[in-house]
Amino acid sequence: MDQLSFDSPKLEKRDRVGWAIAYCDGGSRGNPGPAGFGVYIQDEKGVVLGELSEFLGRKTNNYAEYSGLLAALQFALDTGHDRLRVISDSELMVKQIKGQYRVNSPELRPLYEEAKRRIARLQGFQILHVLRDKNKQADGLANLAMDRGMGRAPVEPAGRTTTVNAGAGGSGAGHEIPIVRLGSATKPPANPPAKAIRGFVQGGVVNLVEGELPDGVFVKIVRE
Repeated sequence: MDQLSFDSPKLEKRDRVGWAIAYCDGGSRGNPGPAGFGVYIQDEKGVVLGELSEFLGRKTNNYAEYSGLLAALQFALDTGHDRLRVISDSELMVKQIKGQYRVNSPELRPLYEEAKRRIARLQGFQILHVLRDKNKQADGLANLAMDRGMGRAPVEPAGRTTTVNAGAGGSGAGHEIPIVRLGSATKPPANPPAKAIRGFVQGGVVNLVEGELPDGVFVKIVRE
């Protein structure tokens, strides 16, 4: 199993928080074709921290894999998780991040460089390669993203739903905007009403114009 790991000595041991574990996957139906990524994030005890799923438009499989990695990194940075372990079934991406393979693709080079910048902001980082059957949650989320982009809208999961109208800071013209589920250790109340709030999506992360999303919500995003 391929692995890259570092753990910065800058923080004293008592100040360190546990690892966030992000299962990442990306896919493209046609390569290039309708593409999307999925990221399933949990803590070391298995508590779900978040689920990210975004349709990317017509892209390659490798572009989608990198997009999932970037979303996982941004989630960790935005939520204060300074130690991130990424698990991916993309051998190419893992070996490129580890420095074992060169990044020659003009499409992937900017994504690789941005990933390295975000990694440098973390206190600890690991990336591991696994076989596809060890990455089922992320694979399912990536397929949901592609289904949405191709007009095969999935049934919304039960629970709290918040609708966010994406403005100019959204994912980009012509792209389906992601559905993001934030994890919670508590069970949401039964059938609460949906609430519309304004915000935008960047790097697979929901950003609100004002206020904050409470834990344990489902987010359905629509473009203004």
